[in-house]
Amino acid sequence: MLHRLIGGYLLLVAVAVAVHTVVEPLYHTTIEGQPYSPLWNLLNPTMAVALLLGLLLGYQRKRAADGQAESQSVTRELLVANSQFFACAFVSILFFWNWFNHLSPSFAAIGAGTVALVWILIDALLPLVLGAMGVHMLKSSKPK
Repeated sequence: MLHRLIGGYLLLVAVAVAVHTVVEPLYHTTIEGQPYSPLWNLLNPTMAVALLLGLLLGYQRKRAADGQAESQSVTRELLVANSQFFACAFVSILFFWNWFNHLSPSFAAIGAGTVALVWILIDALLPLVLGAMGVHMLKSSKPK
């Protein structure tokens, strides 16, 4: 039951980020003091929680697949588990680096253009990674 709840949460966050990324330019007018929609201030903490859950559960799945692969050849599950875990780790590193940069205005080692580009990458990759993980968790926790 817990896996279904977490899977649903990951999927919900993935859909929310994907939809908001696409529709934000339709309703938000960028000004110098507020380049992004205020909705990101609500989405960022939910994205952080989802990424941490994705890392934890992705690592558990990866470890289980790695353990099974020691006695066998490379399986589909091994490839998928490792791909999803490392993709989640990649997005998490980008997200937390950029989010902490956003929360600390005194950090000025990079320009605003770089920060914006990294947000675009995060907002495009996060729905794919968390969506796939969420769907897997929903499917794998169904009663058989």
